[in-house]
Amino acid sequence: MTVQASAPLALRWHRFFGGRLTLVVGLAILLFFLLVAIAAPLIAPYDPILQGADVRLQAPTWLHPFGTDNFGRDILSRVIWGTRIDLQIAVIGVLFPFLIGTTVGTVAGFFGGPVDAIFMRLVDIILAFPFLVLMLSIIAILGPGLGSFYIAMALVGWVSYARLIRAQMLVLKSSDYAVAAVSLGFSRARIMFRHLLPNAIAGSLVFSMSDAVLVLLSGAAVSYLGLGVQPPVAEWGVMVAEGQSFVTTAWWITLFPGLSIVCLAFGFSMLGDALGEVFGVHE
Repeated sequence: MTVQASAPLALRWHRFFGGRLTLVVGLAILLFFLLVAIAAPLIAPYDPILQGADVRLQAPTWLHPFGTDNFGRDILSRVIWGTRIDLQIAVIGVLFPFLIGTTVGTVAGFFGGPVDAIFMRLVDIILAFPFLVLMLSIIAILGPGLGSFYIAMALVGWVSYARLIRAQMLVLKSSDYAVAAVSLGFSRARIMFRHLLPNAIAGSLVFSMSDAVLVLLSGAAVSYLGLGVQPPVAEWGVMVAEGQSFVTTAWWITLFPGLSIVCLAFGFSMLGDALGEVFGVHE
C-alpha cells in the first residue's frame, strides 16, 4: 500500500522537475544560500566584526580561506553572515511591491473607468522618473538604512506588478466563470481575490524572481554608496565598497562578496526562467 501510494507522488515530482534543469539549479542555489543564512552562527569560523591588527590584509590561508580585510576581519565569516542581510533584501524588497502592486492592479483592472484612470495616471507619474534616481532620492530624504531602502522599493517598485495584474484582470473579468460568479451574486471582493486573481497572478510570480535580482543588485549598489546597510554590519555591497581601495593589492576583499552577489542573483534568475516554463509565461 505504501509503495502504491508513493508511486503517483514520485511520478508527479518527476513530471514537475524532470527535464527542467533550470528549476533544479535555481532551487539548489537558493536552498544553499538559505541554509547558509540559517546556519551562519554555527558555520562562520569567526565573529564577522571581530578585528585583528596582526592579520590585516592577509591573503587566503587555511585559517582564513577567503582572507582578511583592512581591519583584520575574516572575509569568509562576513560573507556567511552577509547572506542573511542580502537574502532579506531580496525577499522583503520584492514582497511589499508585490503586495501593493497586486492589490492596485486587481482593483484597477476589475473596476475600470475612473478608478483605473486614477491608478494608471499615478503609475505614469512614477514611470516618468528613472527608477534608480527616484529610489535614491527617497532614501536620501528618509536617511540611510535598510528601512529606508525597503520603503523606497515599496513606493517605486509596485508599478510593474500593478501593470501586469491589471492587464490580466481586464481580460479575465469578461471570462465565462467571472460572469457566472457575478450572476450567482458573489461579492466583488470574492470575485476579484478568489476567482480572478489566482488565474492572473502567474505572470507576476515569474516577474518577482527577476525583480529579486534587480532588488538584490539595487541593495548592493545602495550599500556601496553608503545609503543602505551601515558598517560594520556584514553585507556584500558594503564589503565591496570597503575593498575598492585595495583591489590591486588585496583582491580577495571584493572578489568573494562580489561572487556571492552574482551567484545569488543567478539562482533567482534561473528560478524565474523555470517558473516561466512551468506557467507558460514568457517575459
